[in-house]
Amino acid sequence: MKSKAEKSKVEVKLVNIGDASEATGISQKMIRHYESHGLLGNLPRTDNGYRVYDDNALHTLTFIRKARDMGFGIAEIGKLVELWHNRRRSSATVKKMAEANVNELQQRIEALQAMQRSLQDLIKQCAGDNRPGCPILDDLSGKAKKAAKAKK
Repeated sequence: MKSKAEKSKVEVKLVNIGDASEATGISQKMIRHYESHGLLGNLPRTDNGYRVYDDNALHTLTFIRKARDMGFGIAEIGKLVELWHNRRRSSATVKKMAEANVNELQQRIEALQAMQRSLQDLIKQCAGDNRPGCPILDDLSGKAKKAAKAKK
């Protein structure tokens, strides 16, 4: 029969970086990157120096992946992780960060749409035949701008 002390011991499962990567869907390289930014706190290491990850670290990695999927940068994720662990946090702070991220995402969307329109215009100008002339390459090389300046 086990003593009370033995029953109260919680067995902590530790996994290596490969298993952590598989469990969270984050590459080993990115896990090391997040660790280098201090997002995972102090991770225990085996006697031979290998990192090991417990359930809390895996949960934090999943949190980080979801924040990255929402477009947050490393600095913002660091603040979000800190707020997540701080039970005295203000949700107003988190909301402001999310609103700022939405604004940044909107700017990126607008920039991508402008790139899409430019590329679509260039595609319309390109004959797409066997001749060497190509407005797309001319634009990328700056040749189209030089020709426009020469006409002025």
